[in-house]
Amino acid sequence: MAKPRAPKASRFTSKPSTKVPQGLPDRETLIRFIREAGESEKADIAKAFGLKGAERKALREMLRGLEADGSLGRRGRKGFAEAGAVPPVGVVDVTERDADGELMVRLTRAEDAPLIRLAPDRSAPVGGAPGLGDRLLVRFERLENGELEARLIKRLGASAHKVLGVIRKARRETRVEPVDRKSKESLLIPEAEARDLRDGDLVLASVGASEQRYGPKRGKILEIVGREDQPRAASLIAIHSHGIPTGFSAEAEAEAEAAEPPTLSGREDLRDIPLITIDPADARDHDDAVYAQPDDAADNPGGCVVWVAIADVAAYVRPASALDKEAREKANSVYFPDRVEPMLPERLSNGLCSLRLGEARACLAVRMVFDAQGRKRGHKFVRGLMRSAAKLSYEQAQAAIDGQTDDVTGPLLEPILKPLWAAYHIMLKGRLARSPLAIESMERRIIINAAGEVASIQPRASLEAHRLIEEMMVQANVCAAEMLEAKRTPLIYRIHDTPSAEKVQSLAEFLATLGIPWSKGEAPRTDRFNKLLGETRESPHADIINEVVLRSQMQAVYSTENIGHFGLNLQRYAHFTSPIRRYADLIVHRGLISALGFGADGLSDRDISQMKDTAEQITVAERRAMAAERDATDRYVAAFLADRVGAEFPGRITGVTRFGLFIRLDETGADGLVPISKLGGEFFIHDDRMHALVGERSGARWPLGMKVNVKLLEATPITGGLLFEMVSEPAPPDASSPRPRLAQRGRVPGAMDAKRQGGPPRGVRKGKRR
Repeated sequence: MAKPRAPKASRFTSKPSTKVPQGLPDRETLIRFIREAGESEKADIAKAFGLKGAERKALREMLRGLEADGSLGRRGRKGFAEAGAVPPVGVVDVTERDADGELMVRLTRAEDAPLIRLAPDRSAPVGGAPGLGDRLLVRFERLENGELEARLIKRLGASAHKVLGVIRKARRETRVEPVDRKSKESLLIPEAEARDLRDGDLVLASVGASEQRYGPKRGKILEIVGREDQPRAASLIAIHSHGIPTGFSAEAEAEAEAAEPPTLSGREDLRDIPLITIDPADARDHDDAVYAQPDDAADNPGGCVVWVAIADVAAYVRPASALDKEAREKANSVYFPDRVEPMLPERLSNGLCSLRLGEARACLAVRMVFDAQGRKRGHKFVRGLMRSAAKLSYEQAQAAIDGQTDDVTGPLLEPILKPLWAAYHIMLKGRLARSPLAIESMERRIIINAAGEVASIQPRASLEAHRLIEEMMVQANVCAAEMLEAKRTPLIYRIHDTPSAEKVQSLAEFLATLGIPWSKGEAPRTDRFNKLLGETRESPHADIINEVVLRSQMQAVYSTENIGHFGLNLQRYAHFTSPIRRYADLIVHRGLISALGFGADGLSDRDISQMKDTAEQITVAERRAMAAERDATDRYVAAFLADRVGAEFPGRITGVTRFGLFIRLDETGADGLVPISKLGGEFFIHDDRMHALVGERSGARWPLGMKVNVKLLEATPITGGLLFEMVSEPAPPDASSPRPRLAQRGRVPGAMDAKRQGGPPRGVRKGKRR
């Protein structure tokens, strides 16, 4: 059966394809010339037709007439184009969404230009996906069916033409106050447009020009998002400000609803294998299940067999379908404290693709064999039909292994849980020999009550059950990458680059200030980082060294070019284990289906041709999701602390800049700023090498990692901002380190420091995304 192909797109030519006759053209010839050029200025037209003197004046009158009768339209100040025509490349504004939620664009400063669909299957720009009010640079392409679509080249500015904000009504005016903590300028809304708005409405507004040179900018309301006082406003703000795609088209929902339960056709029957799911207690979808047993092969004494079964999403999300198109655009599910924006409709994500207890489910499974030292001896993939034998939480499984079984785990302890843990301890030997990066990262969990408010913020427990599942998933991911490489099948790798020379140099210079040796010429290795972390774990500098080592690392990305995964210390690695919530995993599943002859629903030609673009897009979408999740968390934490203004909190300095200190509170993990104006009366100089603010007169220091007490001055839920005042005294001068000179300080005194910097930079995200 032939694989479906996307309509072929043709790019416009920017020059007329026919020879231009000399002399004043007639009406039809002039329109045809401008049509083939895309757009053209009067001077260029005159030059092309060889017009001089009176002929140029006649051309001007002809252009005016064609513009007046609607045949031509203006492009900018001097350009002309056929009415409704578009150039090969142009600047557009995102003006609206159609009934299916697709973004529609129109050429800037061209009211006669048509609305054109923005193709969603191209790489999203760094800084977030396009949204209403954005200005973009696009390439226009015509499909075989005659329709035009705009393909994104880049965003022009970071949402400079739209504002997400809150309506503030005064007696004589209505303004939009931005929710972005770095934006200080509000928009004035015309009285006629403000009549139906209420104080506290969350709105999306476009930015217009000011009628007066120094007056406030005017705004136009694009969309009413919600209410400022809604308990769940934090997530709404994050979703809209970062352009997180929400919902699904009617076509995608219909495809999901039409999906049918799986059968044994074309599958291996795995229902007798007692695979179990182990997930967070509040998990609604279950895309992985595990089972382990001792290996009874005579040539593998002390070894084990581990099964990892993953939901077969590729069986339901076919290439070029509406589900596939929207899953690629979303790229991943986005998780907020109060909600999830899923990559797939609920019918699939929580239904047919979720490995529910006692229900037959389609899966792709890998059977892995390890020797007694944790070295993988081999693996085999199967496309099967499984039935989950148990649904456990991490806490539940851990409690059972620790001797506290319940009605569910009691019968599972001997036949399933103990063999699982025995296999993990075998695999752990291989992990320790491999020595992946062992940076410790504290995570916090925000508990939301029924009213949508923050009930508490708790540290997330780190259990052996978590590490068991993580290691089994890592090994399954390795198997997927190895299999696809062996079969010479294109794939998307998960790669993590080695720290740059500049970052290692900075780390070595900082360690020298603590008297810790680090050879600057030494190549970075995970075991060397782990040795440093291990040797300093019980020292007073443990937290600061952990933080600085973390900041020296690169970010993991998706790529079709393999450079290995530095953090995991693996030569080849791909994401295979979460296709319900990551598009990268779905592509890897399709690759395995094609490579191993598991069916006709593997990689399409379009999948292969777009794989590089897909890798770039899903990397950007992952960054977008991380930023949105972090912003929502910041706003929830600020709301939680709003009624504790004036209270004192213990914390730690996690960032040092020339305009102040960033503090992370011990109790909640909340991050906030102590402006330099709140540190006392003397000037403080930013010492980059020491990662400290140093008193110009006294030499007293505020170093990175120092434990401090701070007073909460402001908590602003709408922006997620926290402002502190320092209560603790600075550390004494460091006699072993020369005091920075006055010329190095590069600062001005007082509160203007933070203002001139435009507010604090964003911190390091907690948690891991391997």
